[in-house]
Amino acid sequence: MLPRPVVQAIDAVLNPPPRPLAQRSRYLAYAAGRKGLEIGGPSSVFRRVLPIYEVVAELDGANFAPETVWEGRISAGRTFSYAEGRKGFQYIADATDLSPIRSGSYDLVLSSNCLEHVANPLKALMEWKRVLLPDGALILVVPNKASNFDHRRETTRFEHILDDFHNHTSEHDQTHLEDILERHDLALDPPAGSASNLRRRSLDNFNNRTLHHHVFDTDVMKAMLAYVGFEVVRTDSTHHDFLALATCRAGAP
Repeated sequence: MLPRPVVQAIDAVLNPPPRPLAQRSRYLAYAAGRKGLEIGGPSSVFRRVLPIYEVVAELDGANFAPETVWEGRISAGRTFSYAEGRKGFQYIADATDLSPIRSGSYDLVLSSNCLEHVANPLKALMEWKRVLLPDGALILVVPNKASNFDHRRETTRFEHILDDFHNHTSEHDQTHLEDILERHDLALDPPAGSASNLRRRSLDNFNNRTLHHHVFDTDVMKAMLAYVGFEVVRTDSTHHDFLALATCRAGAP
């Protein structure tokens, strides 16, 4: 696996900074002055596409391990640096198990390009909803396969995602491995290296979480949010991502 600085440099070339979302004002209204938790961040999406970091009152973070491919070494404590001069509490906690955080702790949950790395996305969404206040909001961003190495794969059916939930699918799951190895566009994923290295990395996914278990679109995203009990306020799409704003209940912020 390539060193993290090399991964970041390659990513910067393949994925130049996207433009701010034209319809960002509604998202920002739900984030302004609120206390939030970001799952798997920090993310450039919330700096450029949706400048959430500029408007939140405070923001904590949760990541699955003390070392990740994307962030390098991290440690629990007030170390979550999401904007210049701004830090929140960093939790080391899996996206499907935020047990260190009590229920109803946050006004806002953010997640960008994280849910596709989770084998049981409905379980994760239910846990994210648990830590929200009754009038809390979720801003969810998932990748648009048109612009990444998943473009040859089929969009995951909601029924499959529901089966994963009912079957208590864990992060050890390798159900999609052969499909990924067959259809993964290595030309759009230089950090993966060769096909043999991609297989080796994927077999160790529990430790590195690099697999995209599922491929989403707007309809699947809406179905997942509705199943968990979120009220979808709006969705948007860009060449890179699908975005959704949802609340625990209907109504303005």
